Amino acid sequence: MGNQVEKLTHLNYKEVPTADPTGVDRDEGPRIGVSYIFSNDDDELEQQQDSVHDLGGEHPALQPYDPQLHEVECSVYYRDECIYQKRGGGHLSTYTPENLLNRCKPGDLVEFVCQAQYPHWVVYVGDFQVVHLHRLEVVNSFLTDASQGRRGRIANRLYRYKPLSPAAVVRNALEQVGCKDRDLSWRNSECFAAWCRYGKREFKIGGELRIGKQPYRLQIRLGDKRSHTLEFQSLEDLIMEKRRNDQIGRAAVIQELSSHLQAAEEEEEEEEEDHHPGRSYPSPLPPLSLPLCPLCA
Repeated sequence: MGNQVEKLTHLNYKEVPTADPTGVDRDEGPRIGVSYIFSNDDDELEQQQDSVHDLGGEHPALQPYDPQLHEVECSVYYRDECIYQKRGGGHLSTYTPENLLNRCKPGDLVEFVCQAQYPHWVVYVGDFQVVHLHRLEVVNSFLTDASQGRRGRIANRLYRYKPLSPAAVVRNALEQVGCKDRDLSWRNSECFAAWCRYGKREFKIGGELRIGKQPYRLQIRLGDKRSHTLEFQSLEDLIMEKRRNDQIGRAAVIQELSSHLQAAEEEEEEEEEDHHPGRSYPSPLPPLSLPLCPLCA
């Protein structure tokens, strides 16, 4: 546990150039928040894949995958500003790794998706190669190898931050190759890839220190004109929850939230009954019988 805590508190604020025109990320002071302290979803992804091979079952990447059926549509807000949005339709279209090679440009972010797995993000650096966080190490791989047979999409438009130049994105990624274990500043592949493209420390472990009101909101779409909103103190925590939703799938998220909301409504009804046991409402008073005015008789 000591090593985990040391890793959590290992902050590295030696920032790369950011989206600010001056090339410096404005420091607004310490920002305090809670974290998924002992969780690393990319580790869990690898364990799932290994267990599938050990059991001799069908690999999830080989099963049919329908983004409209499995993925959770959601929006992320920082206070009142929308900073991330995943919508249905063509935005969720996926392609084979070979097809992606014809679409990618250096500096692009690619999201590989598969049923019952966490999304895996990579940074395309050119020459058919990507840089990504894999098994607690930043590595350089061929895009087809990094996909592990999964379909993917170019994910540049999911986050709405202003991106760095393609050259800066590639440089940020390549400079981190070989970084591993407790020297890592990112909890998963999505945070690493997004940091490379946008240069924001909010994507780093402990990059935000916050106390008090939770400024981030994850709005999950449950259906037509129905949604549910969760609040977080840090972007890191929100991303972890968002990725968990992607891993368990849309149907499970809807069922989970529906059960939670139903239980909450029943609890509110019970509390109302406890506060006002046997409440009875008086019947309305009978109408008054007044003598008629002599002039109106």
